[in-house]
Amino acid sequence: MTPEELSLAISACLKDAVAAGEIALSASAVPDEVRVERPKNRDHGDWATNIALQLSKQAGTNPREFATILSARLKSINGVSAVDIAGPGFLNITVDAAAAGALAKAIVEAGRSYGTNTALAGHVVNMEFVSANPTGPLHIGHTRWAALGDAIARVLRASGADVTAEYYINDAGSQMNVFANSVYSRLHGRPVPDGGYPGQYIADLGHDVLTEHPDIRELTEVAALPVIRSAAYKAQMKDIKTTLADFGVAFDVYFSEQELHDAGAIESAVARLREQGHVFDDGGAVWLRTTDFGDDKDRVMIRANGEPTYFAADAAYYLSKKDRGFTEKIYLLGADHHGYINRLKAIAACAGDDPEVNIEVLIGQLVSVNGAKLSKRAGNIIELKDLISWLGKDAVRYSLARFPADSPLTLDPDLLKKHSNENPVFYVQYAHARTRGAARNAVAAGVDRTAFDASLLDHATENELLSYLGSYPSIVAKAAELREPHRVARHLEVIAGAYHRWYDACRIAPMGDEPVTDVNRTRLWLNDATSQVLANGLDLLGVSAPERM
Repeated sequence: MTPEELSLAISACLKDAVAAGEIALSASAVPDEVRVERPKNRDHGDWATNIALQLSKQAGTNPREFATILSARLKSINGVSAVDIAGPGFLNITVDAAAAGALAKAIVEAGRSYGTNTALAGHVVNMEFVSANPTGPLHIGHTRWAALGDAIARVLRASGADVTAEYYINDAGSQMNVFANSVYSRLHGRPVPDGGYPGQYIADLGHDVLTEHPDIRELTEVAALPVIRSAAYKAQMKDIKTTLADFGVAFDVYFSEQELHDAGAIESAVARLREQGHVFDDGGAVWLRTTDFGDDKDRVMIRANGEPTYFAADAAYYLSKKDRGFTEKIYLLGADHHGYINRLKAIAACAGDDPEVNIEVLIGQLVSVNGAKLSKRAGNIIELKDLISWLGKDAVRYSLARFPADSPLTLDPDLLKKHSNENPVFYVQYAHARTRGAARNAVAAGVDRTAFDASLLDHATENELLSYLGSYPSIVAKAAELREPHRVARHLEVIAGAYHRWYDACRIAPMGDEPVTDVNRTRLWLNDATSQVLANGLDLLGVSAPERM
């Protein structure tokens, strides 16, 4: 019995009790699905629900009376062996071995879809993350959001949300002119100007420009700079996209800030927000009255000299997302962007949206890596591509995914390189590889999945493993709801531990000349179910599930 099946069964019992007049609730007050969770103490049962505490007040009774009425009906559910009432009205439910064991077959048959749910169906989400300036390579400061942003997008999709991952390219403004001037100087054998971009990568970009435009050195500076700006920008974005691909991160949209300016979106945004009554003129400048919505000061959109501010581009970009049909906009920003939260929410409010519903700003704390070296190409940064080469994509991604975004984090390379249980990513990946090795050995010994008897999965370690496999879908749903993929990573580690204990206690393949029995066949189903859940969870984190290690 899966948690979802138990949830639906409890809901059906509630509806029957209401229809019979045993519980004084309207039919609309009964949820279609009732949340069930693992009790902290497994001696209290396999699953627990607090539905009696949630609905008793509406029913005009106390929680324990509500729970008593409901428990009588729950005991009649096929596969439920015991129902106990605890505390003020918690219902602890124990399922029999056959009902619990049936989950193994259900997981294998569900395959890659096991763990997916529809909790966020109908949510149309735009997620913007990384969005590094196209003036240099991706570095350690972008690493955390690349890993976490992609993992959040994956768990949201697994929960039914329609998610567009978007990278905002800051390709407008003075930094692009500084970038072009830096490349121009290196092309002519000169050091970059004061305030320019240092590093060998600038000279490398110059070679890329020269390959595309062999006569570039013959042009005047005025004629050369626009060509260099365009060609170097394209080459740098290619490098960024290649690094992201190597890190397993894919974006659906790369959105150009320059295109906002070229399309007149800034002027349009000012006019639209003025129509909403939130724009005013003062001192020759155009302002957005964001203090009406919690910002600490009003923001300039157009300076007195007629130049738009970055804030104006932010407003136009928000409206672009709104116009493209994204009812929910999630921004993933770095640790130094706390000041952006109120101003972005104020933009949403000025645009007529609900800042508590239509926009969400997540702030990620800094990450460091002990012993990391500055990039030879860039000189003053730790490049993401160097981290991938040094520690491996899987180690970096898993390590970043297993901690909340708002916690400062220091990675230990010595730990991440260890092939031992101390290394969390190795621990989980090895568990998956072990399931595949066990399956190969079982098949070689003549074990197949032609038979399945759920009642045979009655060992204590099997009950434990099944319970954690059954919890996986609710963990995914909670990770999506809270934007916390570390919940998936930590649960995979729990599953891995339970699998290793089961593997040590229960043989899948028979020993020696012992005949193959239905116990062996049924255990192969459980082995393969564990393999599937580990693979599904690792995929949500953007980490590979190796067949061998």
